[in-house]
Parts: sequence; structure tokens; C-alpha cells
Amino acid sequence: MATPQELKDLFTHSLRLLTEKRVEEWIDLFAEDGVLEFPYPTYGVPSRMQGREALLAQMTMFRKELKVEFSEPEFYAAGDGLVVAGFTGECTLLATGGQYHQTYLSVVRFEQGRIALYRDFWNPWLVMEAAGGELGWKEILPTLARG
Repeated sequence: MATPQELKDLFTHSLRLLTEKRVEEWIDLFAEDGVLEFPYPTYGVPSRMQGREALLAQMTMFRKELKVEFSEPEFYAAGDGLVVAGFTGECTLLATGGQYHQTYLSVVRFEQGRIALYRDFWNPWLVMEAAGGELGWKEILPTLARG
């Protein structure tokens, strides 16, 4: 079982990988059947992805369409395979150049050194505003999905 500090380090490393757009390496942190959940997804984004193939499909769009600089996480809990962390992101939606400041709360369950469940709470309205509002988001979404 990983120590609380090892869990914190793993989580911090995962954010660094996303900032650097190293999506495949980020996905490698997951168990084969690992789950990424967005309890409050934006229109057109699945609320639950399971398995590395589904993660790659979603996160490829992330890599191509978002530029994000994450802050250092603040940890609220770390131990017994669980991490609860808050952090922020300075984000740019590349399709429109729209910028926004996002606050995240992530609850991550590790099993055998891999992410079994990554539940990511964020405000989907902010990315839609960066696209020009809900209608703007719905207009560019097909373009984003094609990559």
C-alpha cells in the first residue's frame, strides 16, 4: 500500500503530465479498467469513461483543444489508497482562444499503484463560456470531436 506522501506525489505527477500534454503517460497511470468520471460534464462530454481506450478517445481531445497550467494541489486527504485534492487551472480553449480560470476538486482511488477511479469535479459552464456560450460550444463540439 502506498504511503500518503507517495499518493500525493503520484497525483501531483498526474497533473504535470496533463499540463505537458503527455496524455498516453497519464493514461498509463490508470488500471486497465480504470474509470474517469465527470459528475458535472458539459454538453457532449461523457460523464463516465472506463478503460484505457475510452480514456484515450476523450483525452486526445483534451490534448488537442485545451492548454492548461495547473496549480500545485492542496490535499484534503491522502491515505488508504485515496487522494482528495483541490487545485486550479489557467485554461485556454484553443478553438476560440477563450481563456478561463477553473477550480477543480478531484477524488482519486488508487488500487495496486494504479488509478482505479478518478472523479473530477469542475465547472462545465466555464469551458462553454470560453467557446462563446452554450450555443458556441454546441457549434464547435463536432469540430473538437473530429480532432
